[in-house]
Amino acid sequence: MIKLTSACGLDCPGCETYIATKSGDAAQKADIAVRWSKNYDASLTAADINCDGCMSDGAHFSWCGKCPIRSCVVGKGYQSCAECADFPCPTNEFLYNAVPAAKSTIEAHRK
Repeated sequence: MIKLTSACGLDCPGCETYIATKSGDAAQKADIAVRWSKNYDASLTAADINCDGCMSDGAHFSWCGKCPIRSCVVGKGYQSCAECADFPCPTNEFLYNAVPAAKSTIEAHRK
């Protein structure tokens, strides 16, 4: 089984912020910051584009500190929603409506 790096089932290793962090590509981080600032109505800089994966002990993107899914998973002492008897639930519904593949990943890990 593949080890999840996110609480919700998103593919952290496939995320451009994760990739830019691992490669140390400053130009790529700057580009992501500009695009994500526009897309998400935020004020991000290249320094904000730094993440080793949601459930890692390393750096986390700023959203991780606000994410209700990550907060719930950490609060319950789990590694992901796959461990929770209440899956799916209202806490993760917003994400799974937007990114059904994340829900599918969790469902695959529950089997």
